[in-house]
Amino acid sequence: MKKIIILALGLCAATAANAQDVRLGVKAGLNLPNIIRIDGNDNVTSTKVNPGFNAGVTLDIPLTTGIAFTPEVLFASKGYKGETIAGEFTQTTYFIDVPILASFKIAGSGLNIVAGPQVSFLTSTKNKLETGLGTIESQYNEDSDKFKKSLLGGVVGLRYDINDRFDIHGRYALDFQKNNENGTERTPEFRNQVFSVGVGVKF
Repeated sequence: MKKIIILALGLCAATAANAQDVRLGVKAGLNLPNIIRIDGNDNVTSTKVNPGFNAGVTLDIPLTTGIAFTPEVLFASKGYKGETIAGEFTQTTYFIDVPILASFKIAGSGLNIVAGPQVSFLTSTKNKLETGLGTIESQYNEDSDKFKKSLLGGVVGLRYDINDRFDIHGRYALDFQKNNENGTERTPEFRNQVFSVGVGVKF
């Protein structure tokens, strides 16, 4: 995973260094993740948003008038909160997200439609169960076999360019693959979904 990320960053840097109109940027924002359940695990009776964050670097590579290639590399937190018969269960997952996006500018405005595939690399998972008797916490690193290490998904959203440097944006991301093969007693099979809002700066 780390080699893939380093390679992606190196390719982005090389592209930026050899293209006159390419612009490097940074972005950060609020994640509002939840899950789409796949199995019938009755232990988790309902789920809700587990607020998190995202931050990373972006590239803006113009292709033609109004269309640009806009890949990103982000560190992002996802997960969900769920009600169980034992208490409130919270799962927080940390990913390196690599959205491979295209942006389409709406003529005569600063509004852009963004869309494209995304590859997400799991780095760690934290579980917390709060019961009437106390709190139980556990953590799994990227070497754990309980969860898939990489997931393919998609992203769609809007970006508004305030001026030549600053933008605000909102998007929806959905994993096309489920988190693991069979689920566990506490963790159902699911796909991640994330609504996010944020700000970006181009240099």
